[in-house]
This record gives sequence, structure tokens and C-alpha cells, in this order.
Amino acid sequence: MFPAVPETALAELGRTDGDAGTLALLVRDQDTRRLLLLRAVLDAAETADPELCPAAAKARLREDWALLTAADRAGGPDSPARTRLGYPLLGPWVRRCLTGLDPQTGPPTQEQRRELACDLAYFSAVAAVAAARAGIPFAVDLTARDGILVLPSLGALRTAEQGDVRVRVSYDGSRMTLGQDTTVFLENGTGAWSGSLAWTSAYALPGLVPGAAPMPLDDLDPYRVPPREPDQYALSGPAGPDDAERKRWLQSWSGTAAVLRTGGEGRLVEALALLRCLVPLEMPPGAGSRGSCSGTRREAFGALLSSAPVTPVAFAATLVHELQHTKLAALSEMVELHRAGPGALYFAPWRPDPRPYDGLLQGAYSHLALADFFQRRALTVEPALSEGAWAQYARYHAQVRAALPALVASSDLTAVGRRFVDEMAAAHERHTAHPAPRGHAARAQEYVKAVRTLWTQRQPRGESRK
Repeated sequence: MFPAVPETALAELGRTDGDAGTLALLVRDQDTRRLLLLRAVLDAAETADPELCPAAAKARLREDWALLTAADRAGGPDSPARTRLGYPLLGPWVRRCLTGLDPQTGPPTQEQRRELACDLAYFSAVAAVAAARAGIPFAVDLTARDGILVLPSLGALRTAEQGDVRVRVSYDGSRMTLGQDTTVFLENGTGAWSGSLAWTSAYALPGLVPGAAPMPLDDLDPYRVPPREPDQYALSGPAGPDDAERKRWLQSWSGTAAVLRTGGEGRLVEALALLRCLVPLEMPPGAGSRGSCSGTRREAFGALLSSAPVTPVAFAATLVHELQHTKLAALSEMVELHRAGPGALYFAPWRPDPRPYDGLLQGAYSHLALADFFQRRALTVEPALSEGAWAQYARYHAQVRAALPALVASSDLTAVGRRFVDEMAAAHERHTAHPAPRGHAARAQEYVKAVRTLWTQRQPRGESRK
């Protein structure tokens, strides 16, 4: 069912590249997996114990699927139903539902039953939006969770009542009515207008380049960020940008495409092919004026979570970094690159903590792409900007050089993984054809050396460290 990865595509990805065809291969595979996981949710609900998923909830899921099917048929090649089902943040919803419906987790608590009921009810909102986008009239009861009804890609309604509230939603082909007194008019792409103070419209930035689709800046989706964990590297919490913050996003976003091009046209191509939404995060505490926080989620293919970008250059680098995680995660679902477990831990010069092999591979891959990006930028921009680019390139190049020996020497690599890592090493070697000025290279080497010394001093004795 899933396509094989051609050797040419594997080689391109190993170099942190990927032409339009290779990127489309990753996208198609992820979209297919999403549909299969969604089908798994519906099947799990259908066979679930009635105590966990009552008959009424099962019937409603069938009705939602029928409405989605009608929207898909009415929407043609650009079906709004497919757009909704492929939206990155529906992925965390799918995973959450599958976990909640798993009978192996034991008898559910009352709160778990309530959470699952709300999760499953969210599918009704997805189906309603798809139908409205396809111009299909309907009238359904939706659930406002904790007093907030989110209609993905349209906006959110804050109800007067607290708790989980049922809201009657209807669409007549031109406008949507929520409850008794809120009327909403759909806009093209993202957002919906309403004169009601209870309504907050979804927001999108302009397309990355002229002619590209607007990019959702999603601060409403209830599944947009993972649960907070007691980890010093956890993402910061979700942000609700005000007008000033949105202006900052727009200013940086508007210059990002031009910056990406200075690091190679391929960096812009991959951003256009892979990026589907942005999720704003709070600025990390103590980050200062140049700090940032960003990340991706394996279950949310196409989503980039980030604090407000400081400059177009900083945001372009964030895109290059995070989209490599997106590419490698997608590739890893198509082929097995290694069989390394979490036991052995390795030095990663970009982190103070030991990393398992997979974490080392992910980090080295993204840093290799950053080295490529900044080297190309250093060779193309004016001298006033090239010094900063060379400094960045030198550090990333030195960091990858420190990590590559452990990656290449691993006996846990599969044959496919071996070819992939060898391509990484070859790409790193090709960068030496255009070395950074000596001062930048020396400082980068000293930096990595100092980090390794500090890392070694911090490691407990008697554990597997490499």
C-alpha cells in the first residue's frame, strides 16, 4: 500500500535536499497514513464498549462521516473535506482518540470518559466546516468544550455558559448561525466574519510567495500544542497573539521567502511543499529580545510551532531546521533507518544532555541543513551580511563533524540507513570546498571542544555514554 522510496529520493533526502517529486512522495504517504488512522478511530469507536463510547456517539460519528463524504464529493479535486482531514492539527486529535479508545488502558475514569466524549464530538465540528466550505446546508448540534466552540479554519465561539455546552449550528448555503444570536459569514481560505463579540475569527498570514495559499497562524485549535511535561526542553505554552504580535509575525514572515532563497532555492521549495500551518508559542522565559522556541510534532505533519520570529533571517533558519525534522520523521515511517534502542546515549554538541541514537540523527540532520543554508547564504549575500552567515555556518559544520563519527560507526544502521547516513557524511565533506574564514572556523572548533569537555564532566560514571 505504501510506496517504496526510490534510491534517488533517498540520496536527495540524505543530502537534506528533495525536489518537488520527492517532497510530494512524503506528503502523499503522510496523507494516506492520516486517512488510515482516521479509519482506525472510527473502527475503534464502533467496536468500543458502550460504557466508553455510547451508541449515540457511535451513530453521530457515522453521521459525521456521511457529511464529510458528501462534502468530498461536492468539492471536486480541491475537496474541503480532504483539506480538513489533512490539516496537521487533526493528527494529534486522531492519536488522542485512539489512546482514549484503547481497551488495554483499563477501565476509564469519569474524567476520561468526559474527555473522550469531547474529543469524539470534535469530529462533528470538522465535518460541519467541510460541509460549509463545500456549500452543503446542514443543521447539527456541536459541543462547546469548556464554553468554547472551535470551528477549525473558521474561528471560535465563546458561549455564555461554562462547561461543555451543546450549540445548535446551521448553514443555509450563504451564512452560518451559531446558537440563537451569532451569525457568521465564511471567508475564502481561513477565517469567518461576524459582528458578535463572542466570535473570534481564525487568522492567516499571506502566502509565503505570490500565488501561494495563505498560511494559517492557528491560535485556536484545541489540539495545537502537546501536553506540558516536566522537561527543561519542553515547548513553551500556546500564545494568543494580539494585534502587535501578529504584526511582528507578518513583518518576519513577509521577508522569509527572500531569505530562504539566499540559502538555495530548494529551501523555499520544501517550505512551500511541506508547511501547512504555524502555531504561535509564548516566548520562553528569560529568552530576551533574540530568544525563541520552536518545534514540530511527529503526529502533526506540516505544522510548525514557534514563538514570534524576531527577524526574517531567524525565522528562515527556524524553517530550515524544523522542516528537516518533518522530512526525516516522514521518511522514517516509510523505511527503517536504524534499530538502535534508547539505551546507548551520545554526545550531541547542540544539547547539554546525552541523546539516544535517533535523537542524535535528528539533530545532526537538521544542523547539516543549517550548515548548508548558511554557507550558501554566506556565498551570495553582500559582505555586510556574510560575516554573520559564515559564523553560523562554521558552528553548525563543526557540530555535525563532532556527531558524524558516532552516526556512521553504528552497527544498528539498516542497509537503507547506511546509505542515508553516508549521504549525510558526503554532503558534510562537500561543504569543505568553501571553508569559513579561519577565525570563524577556529572559534567554532573551540566552542565544540569546550562543550564536549563540559558534557564529559557532567556525565555519571558507569553508564553507556559515547
